[in-house]
Amino acid sequence: MKVYIGLLVMFTALLSACGGSSDSSPATQGTSRQEQVQALGKKVFFDTRLSSAGNQACASCHDPLAGFADPEVSKNSPVSEGSEAGSFGNRNAPTAAYAFFVPSFTKTATDTTKDGTTSNYLGGQFLDGRRPNLKEQAKDPFLNPREMNNSNAADVVSKVSSSDYAGDFTALFGNTVFDDVDNAYEKIAMVIAAFEASDEVNPFSSKFDDVMAGTDSFSASEQRGFNLFKGTKAKCANCHVVPDSGRVLFTNHRYYNIGTPPNAFNPALVADSSYVDKGLAENTSVDAGDIIAVEGKFRTPTLRNIALTAPYMHNGVYATLEEVIDHYDFKLQNLADGNGVEVNRNIAIEVAFDDYAVLGLSPTDKADLVNFMKTLTDK
Repeated sequence: MKVYIGLLVMFTALLSACGGSSDSSPATQGTSRQEQVQALGKKVFFDTRLSSAGNQACASCHDPLAGFADPEVSKNSPVSEGSEAGSFGNRNAPTAAYAFFVPSFTKTATDTTKDGTTSNYLGGQFLDGRRPNLKEQAKDPFLNPREMNNSNAADVVSKVSSSDYAGDFTALFGNTVFDDVDNAYEKIAMVIAAFEASDEVNPFSSKFDDVMAGTDSFSASEQRGFNLFKGTKAKCANCHVVPDSGRVLFTNHRYYNIGTPPNAFNPALVADSSYVDKGLAENTSVDAGDIIAVEGKFRTPTLRNIALTAPYMHNGVYATLEEVIDHYDFKLQNLADGNGVEVNRNIAIEVAFDDYAVLGLSPTDKADLVNFMKTLTDK
């Protein structure tokens, strides 16, 4: 709960620091400043003009109908195509939903899961935490040549200043908001972050939430799945934590290597057969002495809307939730003496048993887990 309060305080401070009038536009009269900023951020989030070919918006890879993930990707095509045809990055785009609740990237005291896996890093945006918060994260896709491919910040500011919502910017931040490129770019990133902090992106409106509120109930299968999820047999909640009170995000925001195998369809691997994604080790904020110890680790994602956000893992190697459960149950990283994983070191104890150990989940157990996870889909 302290993390959430801190995030809200930070967000409120950001809004307070924006300057400008809160009610100077007739179109926004009667709404709070926070609502106006979020509404403006939504317009930016959905604007395809803000890419080099005018064909890609933030929402292209973070579609609300796909749980704010990319509806166009699959196991065989796991990475979103950029604005320029044929341009691809190396990772499956994570959901933008509930990203607001991810704390800023930091090194912490050693945290240990119930099974003894340790973690010393927490939070940050992107799967490797390389940006500390949503505002800083929002700046990157505009300028990434494999994403929206703008030449520079001035290019983005120019497009926003000529948009049909430019007047909303001046109403909120003053008539000179576009005069200073750096300041304007900060404002553009800030309003996107504000939208991503809104109830629209973080509605907590799933069946799970209704059950927790006492207005609905699980089916027998869903309840068994929830019990398995929290228990010592499936071990899901070791990292996708379920606190006793408050809103449940199904993540501890920490970093682990869970023995994910490479995806042969990852464009980066197709281009270079020796390619290995080292995850957190590629974050330049990680202490130099920790690089080897964090290779292969990625931030534990929220499981909210998980039924909508296939394919799964950082490289999209699994097409279904059933395959994900099988990964944990069969311990795929043990195949071929560990050659079945992308980074065969620092593997979490939960999945690093010898002799091809299994969790021992029955077909019914697996079906129950899937049915429970489907209750995490927002309305």
